Amino acid sequence: MPTYTPGQVVEKTGFSLDTLRYYEKIGLLDDVPRTSGGRRQYRDDDVGWLEMLRCLRDTGMPIARMLEFAELSRDDESIPDRISLLEEHDQDVEERIDTLLRQREHIRGKIAYYRSVTAQP
Repeated sequence: MPTYTPGQVVEKTGFSLDTLRYYEKIGLLDDVPRTSGGRRQYRDDDVGWLEMLRCLRDTGMPIARMLEFAELSRDDESIPDRISLLEEHDQDVEERIDTLLRQREHIRGKIAYYRSVTAQP
């Protein structure tokens, strides 16, 4: 199984080294093996998990909720709870998208107004 250095994981995930360390410290990322010299060696599973965390974070999930999801993910019997948590987050994302679309229309209306004002002789 291939392993990745922290630098390679930064490139693959877009997370900073500080974020990787922070996620490990607070329990979002666990069991990252280390070399005999103490350097972290990430696995494909770690990278995949970090990609999920990136998705959740980029879609506005708070860290506390991400921690809850991480804890649930460690329990094989918690799949219904994980589904529920992700469905709730999906609903939150949907509501934010709707809000953004309404706000975008407002912005476009203002653009159209300014264009009409500047087009007048």
